[in-house]
Amino acid sequence: MAEPYGIEVAVFDILGTMVDEPGGLRAAIREAVPGSDDASVGQLLTVWRDHVEREQQSIAEGGRAYANTEVIDREAAHRVADHARLTDPAAIARLATASRRLKPWGDSVAGLTRLARSFPVLGLSNASRATLLRLNAYAQLSWHQALSAEDARAYKPAPEVYRLALDAAGCPPELVLMVAAHAWDLRGAQAAGMRTAYVRRPVGDPPASTDTFDWRAGSLDELVTELTPRSPSGGR
Repeated sequence: MAEPYGIEVAVFDILGTMVDEPGGLRAAIREAVPGSDDASVGQLLTVWRDHVEREQQSIAEGGRAYANTEVIDREAAHRVADHARLTDPAAIARLATASRRLKPWGDSVAGLTRLARSFPVLGLSNASRATLLRLNAYAQLSWHQALSAEDARAYKPAPEVYRLALDAAGCPPELVLMVAAHAWDLRGAQAAGMRTAYVRRPVGDPPASTDTFDWRAGSLDELVTELTPRSPSGGR
């Protein structure tokens, strides 16, 4: 049977697309700094995310040698601790590993399982290899293969990260679908020749009016339903 829509392999972003990254970081900050109100947790989350974005951008621009997300997350945890006047080494160390404990969105596990019946499914994440291993286990995300940008010593949307997925897929890029909740990620995949599907999440980077992605879906379940061929009996 021919693959639907000419797709042979589906590649998924993980952070934000399959798991609730901001929600998980908020929970970890609240655990590390008991008694913090929502506004304080939000401010500390901004400290974390600003550091991660700034350092990854510096790496992309050649201003800093490559460091994986474990290193950058540890730096972010110490910045949060400084702002919150948190001095407990054990609490800071646990906060630094918060990205290993992010909960999946409600349709992530079932949607991935359904799609895996029709396509090989790959995870492609900026998370380090060690973080990705533990995150996939925690969130119960079952991939045919999970790939870390650490192997390219770069961060998405650098083209060499998408090349990891294309090399693993072993087929032309126009037969590989990139699924993400971040328009910037999908633009990077498009530049590598991949097909693209935007999935709306409460967090993420929505498409601009000028974006021309192959699919736009309100949920992963909606996208999987669109991509999964119907059986002759009308089932799936």
